[in-house]
Amino acid sequence: MNALLPPLKEVITRYGLSAKKSLGQNFILDTNLLDKIVRSSKQRDPLPFETGTVIEVGPGPGGVTRAVLDNGARSLTVIEKDERCLGLLKDIQTAYPGHLTVLNADALTVCAETLGQAPRSIIANLPYNVGTLLLTGWLKQIKAYSSFTLMFQKEVAERLTAQPKTAAYGRLSILTQWLCEAEILFTVPPSCFVPPPKVTSAVVFLKPRANPLAPARIDLLEKVTAAAFNQRRKMLRSSLKSIGNPEELCAAANVLPTARAEEIGIEAFCAMARCLEK
Repeated sequence: MNALLPPLKEVITRYGLSAKKSLGQNFILDTNLLDKIVRSSKQRDPLPFETGTVIEVGPGPGGVTRAVLDNGARSLTVIEKDERCLGLLKDIQTAYPGHLTVLNADALTVCAETLGQAPRSIIANLPYNVGTLLLTGWLKQIKAYSSFTLMFQKEVAERLTAQPKTAAYGRLSILTQWLCEAEILFTVPPSCFVPPPKVTSAVVFLKPRANPLAPARIDLLEKVTAAAFNQRRKMLRSSLKSIGNPEELCAAANVLPTARAEEIGIEAFCAMARCLEK
């Protein structure tokens, strides 16, 4: 810990940082937990710390920010929309000269794939209200990233890692696992946050695959999965009518038209996407 910086609880008081619901803010002040999140990321993907760039979204009072810098990050770029946090982030810049870049911007408008030097990893306690939207945007630029270590609501984390024939399996499961190896590292109870949310959270580690799980155009894969899961209780012969010939799509994927979306693996959906392209 840097001796130039006050405790996180003092930072919140000094800068009047009550968490804003409109920004999806829930702050973590437990330094041991913050260090655990960052160490988990560094152990699995050290190069962004050593030679590349670590990116953080929504640093808030700067807990993850400090932990990343304490763990030796060569270059850290943070994206913070809340102007109340800029003063405390400047304090961190002063305490770690030359290592921290601050962008006062909405992360949804930032091309994170262009920030700093590769390899890039993103480590963030994501705002609950835009977490999945941010992730899907990053996945569409997957080759720019080396890894993601992200905090989500537990139910979202379970969707990212869900397998076929489970209730959590859906479009987000398919897009994420098509491009990444995904694992839930650990869960985080509400009591670790200020203010405590109503749900348990989980930290997920995503490592981009060298190549997608199966060939497909991402826009067509999204189109197929949207059609299939928008009516997930219906058979494919019904739910796929809006995008093409269900019989042809199912034959291309070697699945029965009487199957339902949640029963179908990622490779089969990719086969449907290739069929749609033809």
